[in-house]
Amino acid sequence: MRLGGDWETAGEGVRRRLLTLGERLMSVTIELAGGAGVAEHEHPHEQVTVLLSGRVRFTIAGEDRELVAGDAVGIPGGVRHSVVAVETSRLLDVFTPLREDLLG
Repeated sequence: MRLGGDWETAGEGVRRRLLTLGERLMSVTIELAGGAGVAEHEHPHEQVTVLLSGRVRFTIAGEDRELVAGDAVGIPGGVRHSVVAVETSRLLDVFTPLREDLLG
């Protein structure tokens, strides 16, 4: 299992870092500045996100959900979703299978 990685910019006010990389599972930490976000998208991977700090608003399949530190959300593969930071936030994303597009 590969551990750690460098921080990379993933958009204005958004940065991410690979934490762990296994054969079928990966984890990534995301930092969002207040007001920054990740545009609506979808991928075939299952995703679990745990909000480590801050407050964010997810839109998943057209439904809004606000998370505070300690909350988690599961997103099935193929479902459109986005997130906006209500305040500066840090998230832990776990994906299966691997998101090759994030491996650069």
